[in-house]
Amino acid sequence: MRSPHAASNRVVLSLVALAVALLLLGDFASVQANRIAPGRGLGLFVALGPAWALAVLGALLTLAGLALRPSPARYRGMLALILLLLIQLPASLGWFIQLHIGADQPQARAGLASGCWSLLFLSLLLLIEVRQRVPAPWWWLGPGGLLLVTALLIQGGELAALALLREYASRSAAFWQALRGHLGLVGGTLGCSLLLGLALTGLIIRLPRLQRPVFGVLNFFQTIPSLALFGLLLAPLSYLAAHSPLLQSLNVRGIGWAPALLALVAYSLLPVVRNSCVALQEVAEEVLESARGMGMSRWQLFSQVRLPLALPVILEGLRITSIQAIGLTAVAALIGANGFGSFIFQGLGQGAMDLVLLGALPTIALALLADALFSGLARYFQPGGRR
Repeated sequence: MRSPHAASNRVVLSLVALAVALLLLGDFASVQANRIAPGRGLGLFVALGPAWALAVLGALLTLAGLALRPSPARYRGMLALILLLLIQLPASLGWFIQLHIGADQPQARAGLASGCWSLLFLSLLLLIEVRQRVPAPWWWLGPGGLLLVTALLIQGGELAALALLREYASRSAAFWQALRGHLGLVGGTLGCSLLLGLALTGLIIRLPRLQRPVFGVLNFFQTIPSLALFGLLLAPLSYLAAHSPLLQSLNVRGIGWAPALLALVAYSLLPVVRNSCVALQEVAEEVLESARGMGMSRWQLFSQVRLPLALPVILEGLRITSIQAIGLTAVAALIGANGFGSFIFQGLGQGAMDLVLLGALPTIALALLADALFSGLARYFQPGGRR
């Protein structure tokens, strides 16, 4: 009888083949004499030297060999190799800087080219694929080790010549201010969307005939491009701020945080209201009748029966809202809102991709953290999820 693990894992083989091709055909990293000078791209063997380059390629080819006839033991071996690839990546960058940037080049900087980014991205995809095939509670050692080794090398100064870190060093105060502004807008959006969304949900449940017009308005907001909605709010907010001392004291203007928050809330209401309505309306009538038979009041019925059963779906709506708000907050930098978008658009204007990354990478990290947080909360509040 043929083993269920005998068939080759085509996903792993395809990802490994793509990683090898990108490493061999593209540049692994680059060196710039200063911020203005164009970078000089270096291939894998030139960047890391033959020994290190062959070690990386050897790990990938061994991974492909194990994927030809995978078994539980081989999947664990593949997972170990992927973790090794992730952990050695920051060490490779440290070695690259040591090889190609001398102490007599204080303005020189190292950049990450397509090969380095591809190896990181494809290694994470390989980790996701292999982790699904075999239970291994130690899978987190790869991402955790990557972050730990990177932090240790940064602390030790081995990665100080990275262009991304040089951009951060010259803008560290602005970076943390942008983080506070980004989190403030996203947090305000989530709070306002949750309050307004639950109020609209309650109104729809009490008056079902309002469901169509309410969803019609919320869907209409979704059809307006974000920049257009930001622009539409400039004139009315400028007029109101000019004629209201209260709004002026709150620093409400035609640009800045106020139009950004209003637009973000408008975009965020649909997933909150839709998920809340579906979750609360889909609670089984038999469950509600049993609760009424036990003598529960309307408030007890909502707080002890409806809401706990609907909470995982409501949290899913908040997950979508948070990720959407994190991305749109970056766009709101175009109207003066504080956030990581300021780095992105400055970098695009200056042709400085490392400055773009200084804004883009934290935005991606915040979105991933929000996804993990709300997904974990949704699983926790599912029936039986606390066990």
